Amino acid sequence: MKYAISAATGHFGQIVIQQLLKSVPASDIIAIVRNAKKGHLTLPDSITIRQADYTDEAALETALTGIDRLLFISSVPGGAVPRQQQHANMVKAAQAAGVGYVAYTSFAKADTAQSPLSVDHVATEKMITASGLAHSFLRNAWYLENETSYLQAGAEGKSSVYAAGAGQISFALEREYAEAAAKVLLMAEPQTVYEFGGQPRTYADLAAAVDQAIGRPVTFQSVSVADYRQALLTSGMAPEMVDVFASMQQMMKDNELKVPATDLETVLGRSLTPLPTAINEILQR
Repeated sequence: MKYAISAATGHFGQIVIQQLLKSVPASDIIAIVRNAKKGHLTLPDSITIRQADYTDEAALETALTGIDRLLFISSVPGGAVPRQQQHANMVKAAQAAGVGYVAYTSFAKADTAQSPLSVDHVATEKMITASGLAHSFLRNAWYLENETSYLQAGAEGKSSVYAAGAGQISFALEREYAEAAAKVLLMAEPQTVYEFGGQPRTYADLAAAVDQAIGRPVTFQSVSVADYRQALLTSGMAPEMVDVFASMQQMMKDNELKVPATDLETVLGRSLTPLPTAINEILQR
């Protein structure tokens, strides 16, 4: 059985490879990377590295030749080639190469999601379903690491504002999502859809957890979206980035990142890292 991981030099991909090495021979693991030099510098020498970029369908097909199971890690938005086109290239290449199964890192509740951040994932799920490829959608809610600026501000005694109101977010550590992805890739009969995330928490809950982690009170202040935007502009953030961050806060307020905690814990076979412990793990990096 040959296992391929795309975007393998990213943090998520590297964790997946380390997890796979605990269960399968290194000779069965293929890392698909955009930059071969970086791949050889960052990945274990014992695995196979194949170079292919999401923008090059032909190179992807070559890289996927002989692959039984593929972890398709979504690309980063904002490139010269739109992410949907990149993903379409990957799906077509997997079809042409005869890949037996694809696990795709998707977005929480992608079948009902409405936020701009979800659009490419929704489209990719539709592409994969239409392709006829056997698949699983790993619908990841939110990495706790995405909130590092809030965690660091709290640790430094600084106040932060948010506009998500009482919206709940299913935080978990990136390494927990990655470990679960590796476990799904190894399953004989994986589910078609996994809603991955931790116990839903509000920003007020997050502030309380930071307080518990560092041992002193922190201030996360709930404000309107308009006031949140103004605070970011005042801080010097570019207007286009303000739009992105405000959109994410609205997404959280609408509970798009609130998912049941059971899928992630069930696949991992254990409880998730307690939130204060996870916060300290991030702060100590």
